[in-house]
Amino acid sequence: MRVVHNSLHEQVADTLRQEIFNGTLAPGSFVDEAVLCVRLEISRTPLREALKVLTAEGLVRHEPRRGCFVNEVTEQDLDEIFPVIALLEGRCAHEAASHASDADLEALEALHERLQKAARSKRIVDYYETNFAIHEAIITLANNRWLAQVIGDLRKILKLARLQQLHAPGRLEQSLSEHLAVFAALKARDGEGAEAAMRTHLTRQREALRELARHQKSRRLA
Repeated sequence: MRVVHNSLHEQVADTLRQEIFNGTLAPGSFVDEAVLCVRLEISRTPLREALKVLTAEGLVRHEPRRGCFVNEVTEQDLDEIFPVIALLEGRCAHEAASHASDADLEALEALHERLQKAARSKRIVDYYETNFAIHEAIITLANNRWLAQVIGDLRKILKLARLQQLHAPGRLEQSLSEHLAVFAALKARDGEGAEAAMRTHLTRQREALRELARHQKSRRLA
């Protein structure tokens, strides 16, 4: 695949970021610069600049005398990240409650209707996509670029884990209920209620992941 020479290192970073997220560059794998230069038809300079960007984002780590490796997310990482992102997205919900216009709430209403339809038909892919759109909408409504920036950085790290918490038993219905609680607080212009509901939602995501890990382990041992 040929990368065009316009902000080249940024385009290379985008390409590698997507390959990390889709698993082409697997967690823990060595980033072979020579192979990538040939495949992307670029020199070492833009590649190394791109790797610096990904290292700053936490997607890649550099080991002296060894090179770069795709980062792996541990259970401890998840335990540390989820409380932080719960606080941050909770604050977004708090600010969104006061900033959202009637038109904004109508748009959120439509998204929540889509979410309910996806949940009823067990369409998990559609549910994930709508769930993401709702979170993004609330972050946008908060109108706080610093919150958005930090949340975006943490989401990139979480994406490395390829999380599938909705596959935990009963989680789809629980997640929907949590989303509706956040939305009810937003419609009521209840900032504190929206913040608490969002924090609960993110905290329970982590709990669902633990439950899913236990469930998968027990199936392997059965």
